[in-house]
Amino acid sequence: MTIQHSGEDRSNDVRRTIAEREPIALRTYTPSQLTIARSAGCFHWTVDGRRLYDYTSGVLVANLGHNPVEWQKKFLRYMGWDQAPAGGDYFEAVPMTAYNAIAQVEADAVRRLTANLQARPGGSRLDQILWAASGSEAIQKALWASLARDPSRDLMIATRDGFHGKKGLAEAVTGSEQDKHRDPRVRFISFPKEERRDLSQRDAPFDPAPYRAELDAIAAEGRGIACLITEPYLGGGGSFHPPAAYLQMLQAFCREHDIVFILDEIQANFGRTGHMYAFETYGLEPDVVVLGKGLGNGVPVACAAGRRDVFGGLGYGEASDTFSGNPLGCAAVLATLDEFEARDVLGAARRSSAIIEAGLVGLKALPFVAHVRGEKGGMVWGVEMKDAAGRSATEIANACVLAAYLGDGDGRAVHIMGPLAKKVIRIAPPLTMTEAEARDSVEALAASFATVLQTAPR
Repeated sequence: MTIQHSGEDRSNDVRRTIAEREPIALRTYTPSQLTIARSAGCFHWTVDGRRLYDYTSGVLVANLGHNPVEWQKKFLRYMGWDQAPAGGDYFEAVPMTAYNAIAQVEADAVRRLTANLQARPGGSRLDQILWAASGSEAIQKALWASLARDPSRDLMIATRDGFHGKKGLAEAVTGSEQDKHRDPRVRFISFPKEERRDLSQRDAPFDPAPYRAELDAIAAEGRGIACLITEPYLGGGGSFHPPAAYLQMLQAFCREHDIVFILDEIQANFGRTGHMYAFETYGLEPDVVVLGKGLGNGVPVACAAGRRDVFGGLGYGEASDTFSGNPLGCAAVLATLDEFEARDVLGAARRSSAIIEAGLVGLKALPFVAHVRGEKGGMVWGVEMKDAAGRSATEIANACVLAAYLGDGDGRAVHIMGPLAKKVIRIAPPLTMTEAEARDSVEALAASFATVLQTAPR
């Protein structure tokens, strides 16, 4: 059934068109189904003219905000489009595709990105870039390379309830052993949840021994282990942020057994956990880190950055595809790096983060908000719901998404995605949200959430 909202004639028409001409498999469910006409900074405008704060960043992509002017100028310059002459059918500029060739902008992007990574604590091993067009493709290439490094090792260890993609090996290491798409080479281990279910447990003691025992049991099988892959925090699995000691234990196990340690930072890179990269936040030195989403600030681009000897196991063409390392993506990476290196994006984000986090913690006064999770100074949180007033946590989470979309009664509205793990709402605004915008938006969110139990279930 097509989602429709009263007073949104133009938006409803767009929704009907999409429902008729596209399969629902293309979309993730949300009870709001925002219809966007244009965006700027941390705001979206609907085709009917309503303005909403964006608390998704286009699924953690627009870290620098939507259509930032300075970023756009740099992107156009790297593509050579800023010098386009008037008139004529063509003009000389960087090609939009350079398959089976090398564009100068690709070499520039590789040089700049590896330099940026290696300048960070924990980035010293990351000396090559394996480009991809999407995050799941970059994960798959990282796994291919790990398997090719030593063909006698074919086991892959993944943390349970993680999300790494929906394609091939990326899907195989996603979820748990209970899922239907299982690869016999994959073993799953537990990820800490109860120990860090709420911000109040952020500094609580943690014992990694039970988790290490799971790893030792896999090693005892005697079958060669090629790699271990984890997210720095569980994204799609409900926004669980682990103790640093857990991730450091995984890395230590990999070092002991000469296993490739892969950190999937597709959601976490470029500032989401309070540092440029999540490996800095957790005190890690990964063999391979996978980047995406915010890497191009809206232009589709991803990569695995890692050790030369790991990637060297793949021969010519074994990780190539049409759009990997394309000039558009490389120009976007350069423009994004320019913005982070030219101004203190992270410092400003930490100030706004403190305001939003305080507002989210205040939501726990509502009878249906159970927990709030996130990293100090970061710009991604999970708000977990619980059953209340005869309604399930899942029903309440969806009602909160819709209430935020409909607004607080004063014209302020917030766009958030449908719940993760059925009952967790992810909050992830652009890092460039100002302190005033942070304060206003989280107040609007609280006001809209407060109406949820006053309305009949939809």
